[in-house]
Amino acid sequence: MSEAEMPPRMKIGEGRISGAVSIVFGAIALGGVLCFHFPEVLTTPEFRAQYDVGVLRGTLAGCLLVTLACALRSLMVNPSKRAGLIGGGLAIAALLMGGPSVEVDAVGDSRFYLSVDWLLLDLIAMALIFVPLELFFPKRANQTRFHPEWRTDLAYFVMAHLLVQGVAAMSQRPVRLAFHGLAEDLDMVRAWIAGLPFALQVFLALLSTDLFQYGLHRLYHKAPFLWRFHAVHHSTRSMDWLAGSRQHLVDVIGTRIFVYLPLFVLGFSPGVFYAYVAIVATQAVLNHTNTRLRYGPLEWLLVSPRIHHWHHAHDPAAYNKNFCVHFSWIDRLFGTFYAPGEAWPERTGLDDAAFPRGFLAQQIDPFVRDPLKGAPAGPPSDR
Repeated sequence: MSEAEMPPRMKIGEGRISGAVSIVFGAIALGGVLCFHFPEVLTTPEFRAQYDVGVLRGTLAGCLLVTLACALRSLMVNPSKRAGLIGGGLAIAALLMGGPSVEVDAVGDSRFYLSVDWLLLDLIAMALIFVPLELFFPKRANQTRFHPEWRTDLAYFVMAHLLVQGVAAMSQRPVRLAFHGLAEDLDMVRAWIAGLPFALQVFLALLSTDLFQYGLHRLYHKAPFLWRFHAVHHSTRSMDWLAGSRQHLVDVIGTRIFVYLPLFVLGFSPGVFYAYVAIVATQAVLNHTNTRLRYGPLEWLLVSPRIHHWHHAHDPAAYNKNFCVHFSWIDRLFGTFYAPGEAWPERTGLDDAAFPRGFLAQQIDPFVRDPLKGAPAGPPSDR
């Protein structure tokens, strides 16, 4: 989407930004209180033992203070009182259910659970890091935080985090079953990797997964049937920190299965795995941000937001380019790098494709039709 096509950016002092902030942090506060009340179904078992309850209570109190302050500000200056009332209502509901002093209910056993805790914590962390970056260092200065597609992208972000354990289980199980027999044959390699310094192990994990993801990502662009699912990710026309979450479930599971191959086969420890997950999650968000951050000479080695924006460019010269997540030199090695000079793409998205609006509709659509109007099933040869 070009800057001329974008809705007007919200301005400080109108009360609209504070109203939106009050709704976001009010929802986080209410979700946090619910996690205290129903930990067995709303929190991730692997994370529970690691939590500092005092820190969580302090975070919850901070979210409530931000919510109430922003809701009050919005009610005072915004002619529309809707956002302020919603945000204030969420805060009041959270306070009535216990607020920062809420007691932790007994944790029972549950075979089914949603990772609401991971969703809330990651939403706070990502918003605190990337919203200020986009606010103070925007690439497209006129792009509003609440562009026409933001609700769809937020739904993708929410669902990806709520179902994180289910997707992980579906992704890891086929890999473990297929390569379980190789465990003994790879003992020497695994022992050598385990003896390396932790930072070097993390680097090897990033390198091996980026090579595997490069191959699969390139296949997603070339194989007609796979492109139908991956095209959902390219359908966003407003690049920002939420845009990277827009991925079809088939795309997510296929990528996870393939990327987990080297991690499992080479026997990386859980600590290295979690470090990899944290880095790739942050990098995936950063690559899509609406920020003008530049890496200078480091772009010869690392993927920057500018490089990945070219991957999403509505420009035939950039089609089938820049497949890597971390290391731009891999694309250079295979001849698929494109980021001319210091230029940024004028537009992103797929103008030659028709996509339905909304998370659920976009999940169903690739199974029933090709999104490219009048095109054969799959991507054009130069896509």
